[in-house]
Amino acid sequence: MRALVQLSRRGPRDLTLVEDAPRPVPGPGDYLIRVTAAGLNFADAMRAYGRYGDGPCPPYVAGFEAAGEIVGAGPGIADPFPPGTHVIGTGPGAFAPYMTMPAVGALPVPPGRPDAAALGTVLNWATALAALRPLGGLAAGETVLVHAAAGGVGHAAVRLARHYGARVLATASPAKHGTVAALGADAVLDATSPELAADIMELTDGAGVDLVLESVGRATFPVSLTVAKPFLGRVVVYGAASGDATVTTHELVFTHRVQLKGLHIGALATELPSLYRSLLDELDVLTAAGVRPPGGPAVHPLADGPAVLTALAAGRTEGKHALDPWR
Repeated sequence: MRALVQLSRRGPRDLTLVEDAPRPVPGPGDYLIRVTAAGLNFADAMRAYGRYGDGPCPPYVAGFEAAGEIVGAGPGIADPFPPGTHVIGTGPGAFAPYMTMPAVGALPVPPGRPDAAALGTVLNWATALAALRPLGGLAAGETVLVHAAAGGVGHAAVRLARHYGARVLATASPAKHGTVAALGADAVLDATSPELAADIMELTDGAGVDLVLESVGRATFPVSLTVAKPFLGRVVVYGAASGDATVTTHELVFTHRVQLKGLHIGALATELPSLYRSLLDELDVLTAAGVRPPGGPAVHPLADGPAVLTALAAGRTEGKHALDPWR
């Protein structure tokens, strides 16, 4: 089958379209999925550079988020969905017409919603909701700072934070400020500005913010620690797009007295499945209420994957993007 294969750890430039990748076979507990749309995520770029935790070793069929139709199943699935059910979920090798997907994490596509439009639920929106609520403890009237607000998780976080009654400060590149403001952010700032911390403190009358959603890493992490309120301020870290950042125990005691929390939505789903399920249930309610708007990602042909992923990694995209492996 056609597939995008990552050949090295030199990034998306070595993400190559091949015509002879083997069609996967579902193992115990897995569905075989006919992929209709595969989500592009910053984590795909990190994997391409070999910087994503326990990511796969090249060569491998790239991608891990997809929506599609169940066309087969391995043994050992409790209460399996019937063949023909359209689901969203994660698994190896999403940038191809067929992939395997663990049944335990597969969710039915909501009725009346196109497969592609359901992308983001199990990653972008679940990450944003987890960062804001169970980890971030966001309450109405609080102020939240969302970095990289023009990205997939950032879009979701701004909308969700506004829905829950927060004041939203956001960072994005200047060209994307209009997009982020339209999402409902109260103020949009340039993350590269040397005055970023001072501007945030001015906007909060010197008090700082209650919660920071940190996904940029090295370029913004010192600011995030500086502007979070002493002791009660929370910083939830779920990415490091600009590279890893560090903080010492000495700094946490004597300089940055904040609550620092880490989030990986896949690990949360594995280690706290009941909490993850509650997030998905809440997202169903929010979707029905219109908090998550209709529409879907920008969908590209499979061959465009390397170019789109390169642009995403460089911060030149907005919102959610996906690949159609049949185009």
